[in-house]
Amino acid sequence: MAQGDSDMKKKPNILITGTPGTGKTTTASALAEATQFRHINIGDLVKEKNLHDGWDDQFDCYIINEDLVCDELEDIMEEGGNIVDYHGCDFFPERWFDQVVVLQTDNSVLYDRLSKRGYSETKISNNMECEIFQVLLEEAKESYPEGIVVALRSDSIDDITNNIATLTHWLTTRQNVP
Repeated sequence: MAQGDSDMKKKPNILITGTPGTGKTTTASALAEATQFRHINIGDLVKEKNLHDGWDDQFDCYIINEDLVCDELEDIMEEGGNIVDYHGCDFFPERWFDQVVVLQTDNSVLYDRLSKRGYSETKISNNMECEIFQVLLEEAKESYPEGIVVALRSDSIDDITNNIATLTHWLTTRQNVP
């Protein structure tokens, strides 16, 4: 049997999600550097490509157009080798991801991180509630198969370093090496 493109397993895709301030972008950037995978920061992509429906003054952010984002990413995701970083996960097609990582952070650490970003008290409060009630973990569990969703602690540099090592190992053992 000839080995064609369709017979080759593509590189895996990973989604790193969690409440704002849990270390998604830091983790995704370092993981991309360690694995030579493509880091896709959805927030940046939305701004760069105008994949939004305007600005939300109440939450001080763009109103993401999920259909436009998915259309923009479809071909890239099919190629594999992507690390997607976003604070939501329920609108991405399930087939895109081989692993979904939900970063979680202690509330006192999270509060300090969000304060340092200059978030308003309303925005901090909203994000703290999301973390307390594990909104992103529940969203991930409802949106993806149980076996691919993992929660990782992200309180310190040591946690982030350990997470990168764990995820690098996971990614490198699941991609096709020529």
